[in-house]
Amino acid sequence: MLVINPYLNFAGNTEEAFNFYKSVFGGEFSMLQRFDGVPGCDGMPVAEKEKIMHVALPVKGNTLMATDALESMGQHLVAGNNFSLSIHTESKEEADDLYAKLSAGGTATMPMQDMFWGSYYGMLTDKFGIQWMISFDSVPHSNQQS
Repeated sequence: MLVINPYLNFAGNTEEAFNFYKSVFGGEFSMLQRFDGVPGCDGMPVAEKEKIMHVALPVKGNTLMATDALESMGQHLVAGNNFSLSIHTESKEEADDLYAKLSAGGTATMPMQDMFWGSYYGMLTDKFGIQWMISFDSVPHSNQQS
């Protein structure tokens, strides 16, 4: 089944925001990963290594997900780019097809590729300015749509 979930970007306060959302919606995080130990993040400032690379909170069959968007990684948040829609597909072929269709007339920001966390993943901004994240997981994560 194709799943679309919201993916939020925060300017360094993802942990605070998601602890708040957890208090509102209940439940437990199905994933919480910090930048510390992530490939390519060795040289980042110590304070940023403790920031959130990915967090997922299941909410009644959906998953609210987020990251800390870090200036040191070239990420600049402004109203309108602080979220993406995250699509989880049933196959690599479906991921490639949706990526090609959604990026037509838009901007392909990260091509579909195998990632270190095990997903086949890519990012794009469509011609209407909406950011999309597309992924296929050959081994589904329990209680998680990420």
